[in-house]
Amino acid sequence: MTLNSLTALLWRERELLDLLEFKMEEQQLLLVSGKTQWLDRATREIDTVVEKVSAASLARAVESAEVAASLNLDGDSTLGQITQAVTEPAWRDILENHLSALRATAERIAALKDTNTTILRGAQRATQETLASLDSDTYTYDQPRQGGSDPSPRLLDTEL
Repeated sequence: MTLNSLTALLWRERELLDLLEFKMEEQQLLLVSGKTQWLDRATREIDTVVEKVSAASLARAVESAEVAASLNLDGDSTLGQITQAVTEPAWRDILENHLSALRATAERIAALKDTNTTILRGAQRATQETLASLDSDTYTYDQPRQGGSDPSPRLLDTEL
């Protein structure tokens, strides 16, 4: 196996990570806009891309182990270690660019994940608070609400 094969796999992994970043941005836009009816679909799409990223990462790890062995490194050497062991300046630059791009994309994806999780937790907390306020003031069709004589139903704003 060659550095050429490794860089082809790195390109594929970068493309998939870019797609994952896009899907997470898409999910965030749905959350912020309140278009929650599409969240299940967006989450499934993210899961599909994550599976593809995992497969691409595995293929890269196998290729990296072979390239590492050809450079007299341990099979579990990191991409950074492989990059440092490459003697040809052009290949070293290519690998450094891939490594930098992968790190930057991973940081953006981690930030998106944190933000999306925060938004989801906020929505969950608001829903729980709304449900809790309803529980304290419930009634049945044949019994007035506790704590008040007005048996009229409450309207809930269902839009976020």
